[in-house]
Formats: sequence, C-alpha cells, structure tokens
Amino acid sequence: MNLIYTFSHVRRQIAWAAGCLCCCLQLNGQVIYVSTRGNDKWNGSEKKPVASLVRAQELARAYGRDTSVEIVFEDGIYYLPGTVQFTGQDSKDYPATVTLRARHEGKAVISGGQQIRLDWKQEAGNIYVASVPAGMDIDQLYVAGLRQPMARFPNAQPGKQRNVYDTWVLDHQAQPNPEMDPLQPERIALWKNPEGGYVHAMHTALWGDMHWEIKGKNEDGTLQLEGGWQNNRPSGMHPLYRFVENIKEELDVPGEWYYDRSESKLYYMPLPEIDLDEAKVEIVRLKHLIEFNGTKESPVRGIHLQGLTFKHTARTFMENKEQLLRSDWTMYRGGAIVFNGAEECSVENCEFDHLGGNTIFVNNYNRYLTVRGCYIHHSGANGIVFVGDPDMVRSPLFRYGNQNYETMDMTPGPLGDNYPQDCWVDDCLITMTGRDEKQTAPVQISMSQRIRVSHCSIYDVPRAGININEGTFGGHIIEFCDVFNTVLETGDHGSFNSWGRDRFWTPDVVTISDQVALHPDMQYWDVLEPNVLRYNRWRCDHGWDVDLDDGSSFYRIYCNLLLNGGLKMREGYDRVATNNIILNNSLHPHVWVRNSDDVFKHNIVFTAYQPAVMNSALGESDRWGKELDYNLFATGQAAMRKFAAHGADAHSVSADPLFVNPGQGDFRVRPESPAFKIGFRNFDMTDFGVKSEKLKKLARTPDIPEIVLQIQDEVSAEYTWLGAVLKEVKGEELSAYGAKFSQASMALDRVPAESEAYKLGLRSGDLLLSFGGKEISTAASFKQLLEEYAGKSGELLVMRNQKEMVVKLAAFRGEMQPVER
Repeated sequence: MNLIYTFSHVRRQIAWAAGCLCCCLQLNGQVIYVSTRGNDKWNGSEKKPVASLVRAQELARAYGRDTSVEIVFEDGIYYLPGTVQFTGQDSKDYPATVTLRARHEGKAVISGGQQIRLDWKQEAGNIYVASVPAGMDIDQLYVAGLRQPMARFPNAQPGKQRNVYDTWVLDHQAQPNPEMDPLQPERIALWKNPEGGYVHAMHTALWGDMHWEIKGKNEDGTLQLEGGWQNNRPSGMHPLYRFVENIKEELDVPGEWYYDRSESKLYYMPLPEIDLDEAKVEIVRLKHLIEFNGTKESPVRGIHLQGLTFKHTARTFMENKEQLLRSDWTMYRGGAIVFNGAEECSVENCEFDHLGGNTIFVNNYNRYLTVRGCYIHHSGANGIVFVGDPDMVRSPLFRYGNQNYETMDMTPGPLGDNYPQDCWVDDCLITMTGRDEKQTAPVQISMSQRIRVSHCSIYDVPRAGININEGTFGGHIIEFCDVFNTVLETGDHGSFNSWGRDRFWTPDVVTISDQVALHPDMQYWDVLEPNVLRYNRWRCDHGWDVDLDDGSSFYRIYCNLLLNGGLKMREGYDRVATNNIILNNSLHPHVWVRNSDDVFKHNIVFTAYQPAVMNSALGESDRWGKELDYNLFATGQAAMRKFAAHGADAHSVSADPLFVNPGQGDFRVRPESPAFKIGFRNFDMTDFGVKSEKLKKLARTPDIPEIVLQIQDEVSAEYTWLGAVLKEVKGEELSAYGAKFSQASMALDRVPAESEAYKLGLRSGDLLLSFGGKEISTAASFKQLLEEYAGKSGELLVMRNQKEMVVKLAAFRGEMQPVER
C-alpha cells in the first residue's frame, strides 16, 4: 500500500507542476486588462481597460475553451459589488487556463468592502458621529487603511504578552475578577440599549470559544442572548475570559467605534493621528469574495489567481454552526475564496489581509487544487480549510459520545467521493489567524483525502497550527513545516492536533479494544491510508508539540524536531514514530488500547516516558504497544529503565547524543554519537518552513531551547487505599482524564477486581474530584477527608471516561499509605 500510495502521490505532483508551468507560459493566449480608471464599455485592451472583474470574466468567457486568457489587474483597490462566481462556463480545457494576476504583485487589491464619505460631527468629548444610509450593515470599520476595534469591555490591552481576546495573559488557574466581568448586573445597568451587541466567551475548559448576539434586556436586567452554538462540546461561559462589544456606553478608547443600526448612526473616537476630514473610511460588506461553483460533472477547471491581495470580508462567527464529526469543532462553510467543485485551479503568491472569517475554504468535491506562496495573516477564523460532505461517511456521529456497534455500517471506506482530494498547500506563511474565532487553525482538514501541506511557516495562533479533525479518509502528508507559538488562547491541544473519533472509537478504551478484537481491521475502515508527519519542526509551550488525541490511528511520524512539548499518543492504532528528536521531553502514552501495534523506536528523547491512565481493566501486559525500544535517552539510566517491566527499552541507551550545534538549532548528531548505535539517522535542520525568498524575509522562526542533560526523573508518589493504587496528577496529564489543567487531583491508577475499592464501585482510571462536596486536590487533602469520613458513608465525585459521575460509598474504613520505592 505504501509504495503504491507514494508513487501515485508523486505522479500527481508532477501533473500539478506541469499545469502550473503551462499557466505561466500562456501560449496562444489573450490578455484582458482591468484598471480602476477603466470603463466596462471598453474592450479590455491595455489602452482601454475594463473597470471590473465581472466584466473581464464576461470577456474571458467569449474565447474558446482551448484559448488561454490572462486577466491583468493594474495597481489599485477593486471594491466588489457582490461575490464573483466562477462556474463550469469559465473553465478551460487543458492545457488552456484563465489566470487572474496583478501586474505588480500585491498592488492590486480585491475588496469586499466599500468606501463611504461621511459628514462627521463632534459630540461630547472626543466622540464623533455621522449618519449612514439606512439599513446598512457595518461589521468592520477601516479608517486611514487601519482596522478599528468595536467599542468593548474589557478593553483590549497592548503588548505581546496579552493573549486571550487581546486582554488577558493565559493562565489556566486564573480566577474570576468582578471588576473585569462585563456581565455583572452593575455593568449591564449602564447600557441603555445593548441590542445588536455581542458577548464573546471562552469555553470553561478553554477548548475554544462561543459567541452570542444581544437581543435586548430582560425585566430583571439580564441580557437576552442568542447563540453559543460555536463549540461541538459546549459549556457555559468561562468565568473570566469573556467580553462584550458594540455597546455604545463602552466607547471610551481612541480607535473604538459603535454602530447604531436602528438610528443609522456611526460613532467613532478617532486616534490622535487621524484627521477625519481627510481620512479614508471603509466598511466591510461581503462574506465571500470569489467562489468557484462547479460540480463533479461540470467542474470549474484551470482558473488561477496570482499575485493579488484580498481584503475586507465580514466576520462569520454567528454562522459557525455545523457540527464536524465528533470533534470539538463546528464550522461555517465559507471564506474569502470558496472552492466547490473545482479541479486543477490554484491560488499563488497572494496576500490575505485582515479577513473577517475563513480565508480559503475547500468545500466537498475538489481535486488537484494548489495554494502556493501565499501570505495569510490576521484572519478572523481559519486559514486554509478542507471539509468534505458528511453524507460520504458511513455511520457518522456528530457529538462526542458512545458508538452504537449494533447498528453501525461495517463496510470499509466512504459512500462516495464528494470531498476534497489530492490538494496541495505549499510554501505559505500563515500567522495571527483566529482573531475572532478561537476554535480554528491555520490549516484545518476534515473528511478529506490526500491533502499535502509542505514548507509552511505557522505561528502566533490561538489553537493548533495544523488540525486533522478525524480519520476520514487519511493519506495526508505534513512535511517541512515550521509550527510554533500555538495554543496561545486555549488549552489541552498541540501545535499539531488530530482526533480519530471514527467508527471504531468510543470513549471507553475497554470497549474499543474488545470491538477491534472482534473486527481486526475496524480501525482502518475510515482512515484508508496513513497520515505522514515528516521533516517538520514543532514547538508548543502550552501543550504538546504533536498531539494525537482520541483514537488517532494509522500515523507515520519520522524525522521531526520537537522543541518543547513532546509527543502525545492517546488511544489509537498503528502509530509508528521513528527517528524523531524530542528535546527536554518525551513520549506521552495516554490510555493505550490493547494490542495497539504502536511503535516508538530510533528516537532521541530527554526524559522518561510520561504515561497517563495506562493501567486499567485491560491489564498491563498488552497495553504498551508493539515496540518501544532502540531509543536514546539524554538522561540517566533510571529514566530509560523506568518502564522496563512493560517490555520497553531493552536495547535503548542512556547517553549524551552529541549534537552538532544545539545553540544554533542544529540538532544533527556528530559522527561519534551513540545515537547511531540505536538506529538514528541525521536529517536536515535547515529546510523547515517557507522556502521563497519573499516569505523568508517576513517569516519568524521559533526560539531554540537550551537543552538540559542529566535531568532528574520526576516520579509521581503512589499510595495504596482499599487495595487500589492511586497517585497525584496535575498539569497536562489531566488531559487524559478530560479535566482542566488547573484541576489537580488524585487518580486511581490500578484497581484490582478483588480489591475493596472495586467492590465499592471504583475503577482504574477514575479521577477523584471531591468527597462529600469537598475538593480533592492533593494527597494530603484526600487523606484528611478519609479521616473525616472514616466509618461513614459519603458521595465521591469522579471523572470516568471524561464524564463526571457520583460513586456512593457505603460506610468504610481504610487509610491511605505511601508506596515505598
């Protein structure tokens, strides 16, 4: 399978490259010119250019399908009156193409906005007001070319260290602050008419965000809200990380504005350097700029966008409603550019600047699309999105929860081909996405097949840099990417994140193992080809560098440099991680299934493996994968031998890897390195991220950590209680239990079936949250509660399979004793 897959993939890349070459040559073609000083009654020649893209499109259609056409945009800004739509009528037959390009790269701007001329009048203080045409929607305001923030509370705070909603430094243990709470009754009482405002709030577990439109006030002074559907594992509002905007009474900072739609009035507090009499004022109207609307039978083919700048699209957070397959995500199917039923089209060397929603959306059936050399920054939602049709998925489930194995369709593979396939994102710089929506990523892939992401630099984003939503339908390649400064506003995630909540998966690891034992190829029914992560550099300071979460299966991970957060593998099958370098960290095996066939070998790691919930009712002997061996531990013997009892690391070594120049980021090993003895091979340390010179000049690179050799192993203290073994858990390990990082507690590591704890209803993997309503956070706090309840009955709140449940304990006695090592 791998050889066939590799050959077919290379063959497609050659075809794409050939298509791009033909696009550049434009043999036997026609040229149509567009200028802001043109006239749509003219013929489109260089001396008589047309004025609009739509007119140029009409002229291009007049040429035969075998004639290549270039549409050349002179410098200037082109405000679109509506979304431009390409259909099968615009297609060309190979090798003919239609190319829309800027005469001077980046100087022709395609805008979904509108310039308006206003008669400003000064009100109290430094607030100005102007009337606008009735019924106008104003989602964003630009003054003198700069995007201005809506009036809000709390206000945005300047400074690079402030992350969440541009106001707070991310702190997983932060407590509510009434002075910063926009929903305090005293605050709401200040607002005369908040209708038309918005409430934005993070998820209580920081898994994303949610949004509500304010419809008015209730009689008791609370707000009437509509929304909150933007997260597929919803929660209430985060008690701290929330703010309101478009409230007139909160217009108190230079640069802010407020729009009263009912009165058609725009209020603005200008920045000191702004001269309102001279400043250009622009508003944003359109959600989509260009759509490719074809079908499999009549695709949009051979259309290329080159060297253009795209600006001014409306935010879409209130339309982000569609649930994706059992992930944490919802999705709005739209963007500045939307591909729907396109083949052999491309977007090259374009800039996408401060767009309100998704940037590029590849929707359902699309083939052989290329996005190359693009600079995407300050997008409101995702960067480049690939999402297929859920009707192609057999037995699809949309919310996190249990699978029904009795009614499941057990036929492997998809039901059809209405999904993106064989598309390529290459040499793109993507940064500062997710400005308005936090459950987003610079590259998001769902219900797609064989998406290749190469040489991308991705950083400064609220959640993952690259996210694969589920296993359907696999075959993706992520290579030569540089991904860092991620998970800046969220938690429990990684620079790379994936889920694998496919048909085989359910929240209980015992059930998964039993079902796959009954159907040995079940884990491959949806993920048809392996996903490959190779030759990338990852760094995440608020999670894992690479996070293979819930069921992620059939991965090949090799020749990656992980700078900080390590590699997490939660329950799944057939993950092979070889020849990676994991600095100051290690492998995090979480909740592995029985007979997973996982392999972790020929890697350089710095600490002992960091397992979570690996000892459960499944037992230990078959929980530790197919092979964990032949690794180099840049630490003491204790770390290397820590899990020898599970058959790990019989042939591994503990030694200094002898890096070439770690201070400068060169983590190749010297010829005399002991790493070669365990099968490690050097790989290039200079080929991460964007490759074009123009993007290299713009792109940042991650901080290189100072490596720590011979660090001491951190061994969690263990205790016995009622025949069970429990330990303290905190930080990222809490992810395995479905708890927040701030929710430190005690966990039952092993509960033998013959133990008193088992008879009382406790199970391996239970996280103990509270006893008798009193929080359990440390061994000391739990010991104190045991003494208080000795001989009594009580309710023990636990987290089991990522859900809270109550275990009622009948009268019992039992002290907690430390395990001697």
